[in-house]
Amino acid sequence: MTEAMTDGRTALAAGDGRAGMLGPHGSRLLHGWYATGGPAGLDEHLGRYGPPPFPRTADAADRLIRAVEDAGLTGRGGAAFPTGRKLRAVAAGRGTAVVVANGMESEPASRKDETLLDLAPHLVLDGAALAAAAVGADVAHLCLPHTRQDQADALREAVGERQRVGTDPFPVQVHELPHHYVSSEETSLVRWLNGGDARPLATPPRPFEKGVGRRPTLIDNVETLAHLALIARYGPGWFRGAGRADAAGTTLVTLSGALRTPGVYEVPMGRPLGEVLDVAGGAAEPLAAVLLGGFFGSWLPVGQALHVPFAKQDLASLGAGPGAGVIVALPARACCLAEAARVLGYLAAQSARQCGPCRLGLPAVAADFADLAWGDPTPELMRRLEGRTGLLAGRGACRHPDGASRFAATALRVFADDVRHHLSAGPCAAAGHEPVLPVPDTPVPADREWR
Repeated sequence: MTEAMTDGRTALAAGDGRAGMLGPHGSRLLHGWYATGGPAGLDEHLGRYGPPPFPRTADAADRLIRAVEDAGLTGRGGAAFPTGRKLRAVAAGRGTAVVVANGMESEPASRKDETLLDLAPHLVLDGAALAAAAVGADVAHLCLPHTRQDQADALREAVGERQRVGTDPFPVQVHELPHHYVSSEETSLVRWLNGGDARPLATPPRPFEKGVGRRPTLIDNVETLAHLALIARYGPGWFRGAGRADAAGTTLVTLSGALRTPGVYEVPMGRPLGEVLDVAGGAAEPLAAVLLGGFFGSWLPVGQALHVPFAKQDLASLGAGPGAGVIVALPARACCLAEAARVLGYLAAQSARQCGPCRLGLPAVAADFADLAWGDPTPELMRRLEGRTGLLAGRGACRHPDGASRFAATALRVFADDVRHHLSAGPCAAAGHEPVLPVPDTPVPADREWR
């Protein structure tokens, strides 16, 4: 069963819609949407969940952090780092901490954070305020792209309403940042909040050591914070009621491509990828491959992908990961190399241009991939492309070249038959077809557009 949002932008997987039910096989973050069919205002939110259980003492703050550790919550923004470990590191830092909720969602194929903020904004705001109380922060920031002006305005209204009724010990500050691919990187948020450009910083120090205002800074994805808000209320045992022992809880995924009902869904962690695609109605036509993790992600051949559990540990053995919950089903009719070439061209244009791999290496790889997809490729081109791709990872000032390298390398491996066809017969007819992946037509940002 699925239920579409009224504007048709996305569809949501239905769990148990009974009011008050928060079970392992039902919806959690999106439970309110199924209970009422609409976004939750503050009165409805408080009626359903009660006020946030803020820790009032150091011992209570430690118990909240321990609950998150025991729950096994990992970050839902891409890296899947243990959230409790981040909380404890920031709480142990020197000086008053800062909390940053990352709602930038720079992946063009992702809609989960935008959907969550639309439908359950107060769960995210609860989570940001609870995290701040747990680590001893005196301020929390919510970062959004400036392209979502209506959502930013709605969240400011929600923050104001919470302040009027005294829900939080201090308000969450909502910010609108430049919307570039690397602007969602955690050091980009720190740099912008400190008055600079929304471009990544070289590390160390990491933000948990010296971040906003050179203070210990916790940066978490908005979905991660919403899960934290529920763990604070229901405990780690409840959270572990969904998923697996080593991949706990539910997660939001954005399913797109050749599926019958693409959209944003909530699924238990560890479910086989084929079952995850089934919640979107399954494949609408024969598939060639699945992209996991978005434009920084990895390609898997469809025969391999459908059986692997959607969990960090299982995907890592295949050189992949859950990332930010982006899953794209690529139809067999598409030119896989043309799809990859468009993405690499976009990533080259969206780099911060702060180091050699981004200024020189990534554009060269993108140009070679374009020749492979649409030009007259030669064996020499392939040798050059494989060599350049191998030189990108681990050499940049940020992780942008690493993600692009992984995307390109897995495309060359998974689409090896297509490479051989292009080398022997030239571009296929599908290379000029309408693209499947949602690659924005975005020019190279001018320097002033980073601020």
